[in-house]
Amino acid sequence: MPSADAEPGLDGDTAAFANRAPGERAVTVLWSFGKCLGALLPVYLAGYYGFSISVVLFGLMIYMGWKHSRLEKVMRLKSAMYLLENEREFTTEKAFRTKRDLPPWVSFPDVEKVEWLNKVLQQAWPFIGQYLEKLLVETIAPAIRASSVHLQTLSFTKVNIGEKALKIVGVKAHTENDKRQVILDLYLSYAGDVEVNVEIKKYFCKAGVKGIQLSGKLRVILEPLIGDVPLVGAVTLFFIRRPKLDINWTGLTNLLDIPGLNAMSDTMIMDAIASHLVLPNRLTVPLVADLHVEQLRSPLPRGVVRIHLLEAENLTAKDTVIKGLIDGKSDPYAVLRVGTQIFTSRHVDSNLNPQWREMYEVIVHEVPGQELEVEVFDKDPDQDDFLGRLKVDLDIVKKSRVVHDWFSLRDVPSGSVHLRLEWLSLLPSADKLPEVIEKNQTLTSKLGDPPSAAILAVYLDQAYELPLRKGNKDPSPVVQISIQDTTKESKTCYGTNHPVWEDAFTFFIQDPHKQDIDIQVKDDDGALVLGSLTVPLSRVLATSDLTMDQWFQLENSGLASRIYMKIVLRVLWLNDEATPTTPSSRPSSSGSGVGLEEITSETNPMGPGGLAKPAPGRPPRTTPDSEFATEGVLRIHLVEAQNLIAKDNFMGGMVKGKSDPYVKIRVGGITFRSHTIKENLNPIWNELFEVILTQLPGQEIQFELFDKDIDQDDFLGRFRLNLRDIISGQFIDSWYTLNDVKSGRVRLVLEWLPRVADVSRLEQILQYHSQQTYQNKAVPSAAVLFVYVERAHGLTLKKSGKEPKVGAELILKGVSYKTKVCERSTSPRWDEAFHFLVRDPRDEILSVKLSHSWGQALGCLALPLQDVLAEPGLVLDRWFNLDGALPESQLLLRATLKLLDTQLAACRRAAGDAGPDGEVVIPRWDPSHLDLRHRPGFSIAAENKNTAGQVKLTIGYSVDEGRLFITVHSCRALKSCSKDGADPYVSFILLPDKKANTKRRTSTKKRELNPEFNERFDFDLSLEESTQRRLELSVKNSVSFMSRERELIGKLQLDLDQIDLKTGVTQWFDLVAETN
Repeated sequence: MPSADAEPGLDGDTAAFANRAPGERAVTVLWSFGKCLGALLPVYLAGYYGFSISVVLFGLMIYMGWKHSRLEKVMRLKSAMYLLENEREFTTEKAFRTKRDLPPWVSFPDVEKVEWLNKVLQQAWPFIGQYLEKLLVETIAPAIRASSVHLQTLSFTKVNIGEKALKIVGVKAHTENDKRQVILDLYLSYAGDVEVNVEIKKYFCKAGVKGIQLSGKLRVILEPLIGDVPLVGAVTLFFIRRPKLDINWTGLTNLLDIPGLNAMSDTMIMDAIASHLVLPNRLTVPLVADLHVEQLRSPLPRGVVRIHLLEAENLTAKDTVIKGLIDGKSDPYAVLRVGTQIFTSRHVDSNLNPQWREMYEVIVHEVPGQELEVEVFDKDPDQDDFLGRLKVDLDIVKKSRVVHDWFSLRDVPSGSVHLRLEWLSLLPSADKLPEVIEKNQTLTSKLGDPPSAAILAVYLDQAYELPLRKGNKDPSPVVQISIQDTTKESKTCYGTNHPVWEDAFTFFIQDPHKQDIDIQVKDDDGALVLGSLTVPLSRVLATSDLTMDQWFQLENSGLASRIYMKIVLRVLWLNDEATPTTPSSRPSSSGSGVGLEEITSETNPMGPGGLAKPAPGRPPRTTPDSEFATEGVLRIHLVEAQNLIAKDNFMGGMVKGKSDPYVKIRVGGITFRSHTIKENLNPIWNELFEVILTQLPGQEIQFELFDKDIDQDDFLGRFRLNLRDIISGQFIDSWYTLNDVKSGRVRLVLEWLPRVADVSRLEQILQYHSQQTYQNKAVPSAAVLFVYVERAHGLTLKKSGKEPKVGAELILKGVSYKTKVCERSTSPRWDEAFHFLVRDPRDEILSVKLSHSWGQALGCLALPLQDVLAEPGLVLDRWFNLDGALPESQLLLRATLKLLDTQLAACRRAAGDAGPDGEVVIPRWDPSHLDLRHRPGFSIAAENKNTAGQVKLTIGYSVDEGRLFITVHSCRALKSCSKDGADPYVSFILLPDKKANTKRRTSTKKRELNPEFNERFDFDLSLEESTQRRLELSVKNSVSFMSRERELIGKLQLDLDQIDLKTGVTQWFDLVAETN
């Protein structure tokens, strides 16, 4: 405010300037002039010395970047302070909630708000500041001055921790794991106005910090609990993950705010913090004497998680063309983190559905608490683009033992990653070690080595009487511990021959019988070796609990030189109930799955026909999906029709005519059509059709009859049959009444053919087929052939020397299928399945042709089905040499043959009644037994007249994101709303609110009674609010305004308090039909 005597026309700053003393005004003017001169000085110097103007511009750019970074830090610090001061006000605002910045006590119901503790901290904060000032000035400063001659004039000129106290925004207690400990998770947030200035007078250097922002989750473990004061033996502190740190520098350290240096400086400081306070590092403060502190400071890990990074799909395209007008691809790779353990996968060029097939092993120190973080990036020459992230709580893996699933990527429009996570327990006995090593031989890791069979923990305690350096000076010993190619180094103990390290190290061990621990004790300059030691792990295996805790005599050292270590070996064991199997992928259209490349079945060194043993590291057999070869064959015999409507009338209908009927059959996406019979209302077709189908619920067979005309064919009726009824009855010979017309019926013989692997039945089946004749000249199939094409190896290069893009074409009796074309590789992998109907497997040959993009031939294979008939179980699964290719070119393929038995071939007269030729008797079955509702013990959706199908949902709550999510996967067995089926979509609302933000709907699927949606919807609700909601879901038919079709197909009502939202649930829910 201006003073009372200031002139009315002056603003506040001008008035204040006028009221200053003349001396002060002069200093102010001189200071302003000096700053302007300092700004122009670089320009003058650049011109004087003849520097290019680009040097001045570069300096100006650095200055502007520093200024911008500086202002951003100040704004972040002020915002954080303001939010902490007004936490309750902001947590009640909806706008703040949408930013997902809520404190933990709001997002997590089991996190308690400890306001009383924050009041204690605020009250004691000035006294904590006095203690820290005394500690810095009287203890830390003298130690720094004594460490280097260059720092002998260092002093703290100002130490002020400010008025903003450290705040604990939430506390979560864990007491369920161990009765002798209490685990507390403290959610810390500090946005302080701390100010610390340092000066080194010798170099006229000043530096300091003015403002710090720190946030993270600090775990405090109180153990062991004892029956004496102070009730707790020790306190252990550590951050489970790196905390977030932001520092506002002053003085010379202002340079650290220059873009590029700011991230580097913050990273270096965080690395220093992580080396002491981030897992696996811990700070342990003993409270009682005679306590084994090393067991608390460096406990054994909780377990090991084996991570199989399999594949990803639907990633975002980042390498776009013409500024995004044309979508391109991405070159994805994944970064996996568990604590301080970081792994990076290889990158896959130009692929939005990459397959990595890589395996990693991580040590888990704390559960609950630690998480697996996966981030996917697009590899670029400059800066890699972000493609999404996901997190998996490792406590879930520990409880489930094996987690094998697709995980959606966050913060991106689309994308998911396929992971298999296995929890390996630590066994203190070597009894199962041979079994573990044998299992691991069938697995291959990223580097081609078998997975680990055990982990080794080495606790390096101290050494005694190490040799002195020249001149009888004390050494500065450091220890290097090596196992094969892995070497880890301890900290350095300066100026002592009785060092105490108290360091812990862990190593993965593949075979303890063949590996040793090599230990080198050196002086810190590396020139002088103070002692060495080799400990074979077989010695550790010989101990009862796989532990050695003792002094070891050093070799090549003094007579009394020795080192104390604790060596612990633990065998990695995957529970028998979760034995590693081939992971399945999302089902493909062919029913095949993508198995883990490195997991194989039992080895078979010699295949049929004397095939050479596969190269090491290559599986001897295929690993198809569990759904492979599960399809069945439906045989449809269209016999005749009666009493059809006459459509070809004369004289305006006064003279009745005839019709020229034909039939359309739609099943499994395939349409069959019979031939047309001229002028007949009681036609006899006698035609045979066969189709391979999966046994999915809700599938129907549609029959439509038409009158063939010159212009538009007339409708003669329709009817539908449920595939499930046919599968249940196996054989049906019945008349079916036509719908939507006045009269007409059709006779069908339907048979769901049993599949057998008994070769002795083949002759009888073929003999029966030879006696049958059909109007459409169809020959019944005697078998169905399933082919699984997994991979090839050792293919030739293109003529240009580049790797080929390989595709495989399968041909059998004029029917051909093609695989996808793999990315450039001489060892492509397809993992695709196909099936063929076979008339006579004794004389048919399967041909497989490999080529580069369906051009240059790379090899072929001719497989007589007679070879498959000779195999046990009619399954041929091995590597095949390719003709017209390199000697080492091979194809891994599985061929499975299933004979199609028929009840008609088995039904003959009794021996006494049969004719001389044993003629076939076709049974005339009464179809009334096919009414499934009268069958005891058989339950389908049709039993409940009020059931309109099912919907598959995933309902859960993400505690990390603080939101409820509902995923609509698919529907099945929906009721038809018209002759074309239905155009279904799903809409739902979370009651009791009926606002727009609680309503959602999926996209519409056209003409589909088994639609797939796979759409996820998120709601910004707390867990407590979510449990109070009621889900009201409707599956509707998309109809026009004037349509008479039924809109509502089925409904579902579900109280969310009946579901464990934290764990989540994925299941099918019954839909209730609308009742009149």
